[in-house]
Amino acid sequence: MKKTLLLLSAIGILLLYGFTTSFNNPEVSDKDEKKNVLFIIIDDLNTTLGTYGHPTVLTPNIDKLADQGIQFNNAYCNYAVCNPSRSSFLTGVRPETIGIIDNRTTLQSVLGDRITLPHLFKKNGYKTVSIGKVFHGQNEHDDAKAWDEIYNFETTAIGQQGEGRNMSNDELKWCHWLAAEGDDLDQRDGQSAAKAVEVVRSAGKKPFFMALGLHKPHDPFIAPKKYFDMYPLVACDPPSLPEGWSPPYDHSLPGQTRVFNEFTDQDRREFLRSYYACTSFMDAQVGKVLRALEEEGMMENTLIVFMGDHGYHLGEHEWWNKVTIYEKGQRAPLIIYNGDETVAGLETNAMIEFIDFYPTLADMCGLKGTPDHLEGESFKTVLENPMTSFRDVVYAIIRRGSMMGRTVKTKDWRYIEWDDGKAGTELYNEHTDPLEYNNLAGNKKYDKVQAKMKELLDEY
Repeated sequence: MKKTLLLLSAIGILLLYGFTTSFNNPEVSDKDEKKNVLFIIIDDLNTTLGTYGHPTVLTPNIDKLADQGIQFNNAYCNYAVCNPSRSSFLTGVRPETIGIIDNRTTLQSVLGDRITLPHLFKKNGYKTVSIGKVFHGQNEHDDAKAWDEIYNFETTAIGQQGEGRNMSNDELKWCHWLAAEGDDLDQRDGQSAAKAVEVVRSAGKKPFFMALGLHKPHDPFIAPKKYFDMYPLVACDPPSLPEGWSPPYDHSLPGQTRVFNEFTDQDRREFLRSYYACTSFMDAQVGKVLRALEEEGMMENTLIVFMGDHGYHLGEHEWWNKVTIYEKGQRAPLIIYNGDETVAGLETNAMIEFIDFYPTLADMCGLKGTPDHLEGESFKTVLENPMTSFRDVVYAIIRRGSMMGRTVKTKDWRYIEWDDGKAGTELYNEHTDPLEYNNLAGNKKYDKVQAKMKELLDEY
C-alpha cells in the first residue's frame, strides 16, 4: 500500500513538474503547438508539371507532394512579374497598394511600418530562414529584419560552362539555354537546396519558418546536362495557334512580339526543352528537401506551401514570357501540405488570389499581431474541405508604359480593360475558349455579360 502511495505521489510530482516546465518554457510549448513552415517559391513556374496533367514534363517529387496535400487548380497572382508579385503576397496587399508595379522599385522604399509575412512569424517566436530568391533580391529589395538567417549562393565556374545557344540571335540576352557541366551543386539552386536540407537536419526545438526560393525555370535556362538529356527535341511540341490569330491590340502583349514571331520551329522546341529541363532540375532540388523532412520524421509537423510566383507563356499567343493578364500569365501552381490525411491527394477548384497567402498562413499557424491592413482573406476552410468554394472573382493588373491594364475573372469569363477602357477591352469565355484567343468584347450578343463584368471590375 505504501509503495502504491509513493508511486502515485512520484507520478503526481512528475506530472506537475512536467506541466509547470512546459507552462513556464514557451520554447517547449511552441514546439508542441506550432508547426514548422516550409514556403517554397519557384521563379517563373507555370502549371507545366506532371500533377497538373502535362504529358511530357517529369516532376516526380512535386507530383508526390500533390498526392500528400491539396492541389489548387485556380490560384492567381495579382501581377505577373516577379517583384510586384512577391512584394504583394509577402506583404498581404495588392501591388498598387504596396506601390510596386515594376522590377526596379525596392521593397524598402515603400514598406514603411508594414510587417511582412516572415517578420510576423519571427515576432511569433519562429526561427526565420531565407534561402535563395524570396523577395525580389537582396539588400533594399529584402526585409532583413524579418530573418534570423539569410543565405544566397552563386553558380560555380564549371556550372557556367557547357553547350548552349541564344534562341533570339542575341537580340534578347536572357533568351538562351545552357546544358551545363558539373552537377547540381555547381548551380545556385542546388546549393540552396543543400542549405535547406542542412536547416532541416539541424532544427532544434524552436519552430522554423523557412522560405526557399529556387530560380529555375527562370531564364537564362541553365541546368546540368543530364536534365536536358531527359527531353529529346521531337518530344517538345509547341502549341498550335488558331489560324490567322493576332493580338486584339499591340499592347495586349509586351513589346518583344516581333522577336518571338520570328522564332523557327527549332527555336520553339529548344525553348521548351530548356524550360522542361530547368523544371525537372528544380523538381530534383525540391525532392531533396522533402526527403530530409521525411527522414527526420518532420513531415507531420511541417506545413508546406509550394508555389510559382506567377504564370508563364510557352508559346500561347505566340508569347514566350510573363507580363500578361491572360490565364497563362496570371495562373500559377499551388500545392499545400498540412499533414491532414483526410484531404491527401485532393484537388480544389476554389479560386484564390496570392494576397490570400498571408492571412491564410497566419490563420493556420495561429499567429498573433496579424496586421489589420491585409487585403486578402484566409482560405483555411478550403484546406479543411477542398470542395468548398472561396472567391467568386479574382483580379490582376499589368502596366504597359504609362498605361494600366486591369482584369477580372470569374469561373465563366475574363474581362480586360486597357486604360479604363479608353485603349480597348477584351472578353473571353473560359469554357469554350480557355486559352483566350477569341475576343468577344464589342459583340452585341455579349453586351450584358460585358456590362456585368465591367461592374465587377469597377468594384476592384
